[in-house]
Amino acid sequence: YFICCLAVSDLLVSVSNVLETTVMLLLEAGAMATRAAVVQQLDDIIDVLICGAMVSSLCFLGAIAVDRYISIFYALRYHNIVTLPRAWRAISTIWVASVLSSTLFIAYYNHTAVLLCLVSFFVAMLVLMAVLYVHMLARACQHARGIARLHKRQRPAHQSFGLKGAATLTTLLGVFFLCWGPFFLHLSLMVLCPQHPICGCVFKN
Repeated sequence: YFICCLAVSDLLVSVSNVLETTVMLLLEAGAMATRAAVVQQLDDIIDVLICGAMVSSLCFLGAIAVDRYISIFYALRYHNIVTLPRAWRAISTIWVASVLSSTLFIAYYNHTAVLLCLVSFFVAMLVLMAVLYVHMLARACQHARGIARLHKRQRPAHQSFGLKGAATLTTLLGVFFLCWGPFFLHLSLMVLCPQHPICGCVFKN
C-alpha cells in the first residue's frame, strides 16, 4: 500500500508538471485566452497539486523506511505493530497533511519561513532515511557475520555482503537526493541569495 501510494504521488508530480508546462506554452502561444484572475487560480491549483504530491512522496518514502525498519528490528511483533487499520490511518494522515500543508505553502509562498520549512522537511526526511537504512545495513552485516561464524566461512564473503549492502544503500539515498536535490537547492537559493547573479543563472536553468 505504501509503495502504491508512493507511485501515485510521483505520478501526480509528473502529471502536474506536464499540465503546468502545457498551460504556460498555450498562454505564451496565445492559443488559450483567459482572464488574469482565472490564470492565477489555475496556477495556484496546479502548484497545490505539485507541492502536495511532492510532500506526500517524501512522506511515503519515509513511511516505507520506517516499515522496513520495524520488519527487521521487531520481526516477531511486526504484524502486531503494523496492522492494516494503522497502515490506512497512516496513509490517510499523510494525504490529508500533504494537501493542507501544500495549500498553506502556496498561500504564503512569498514568506521565507515557508521555503525554510520545505527545505527543512526535505533534510529531515533525508536524515531519517539515512539513519534507518544505515542501522538496517549494520544489522544485516552483523547477521552475516553470525552466519559466517556458524558455517566457518572466510572473511571475504562477509566483506562482499557488506559491499553489496553499502552499494544498495548508496544507490537508494543517491537516487533520492538526485531526484529531489535540485528542487530543494532552488528553494534554498531563493532564501539565501534571491538577487545574486549566480543564483539568478541557476533559477533560469
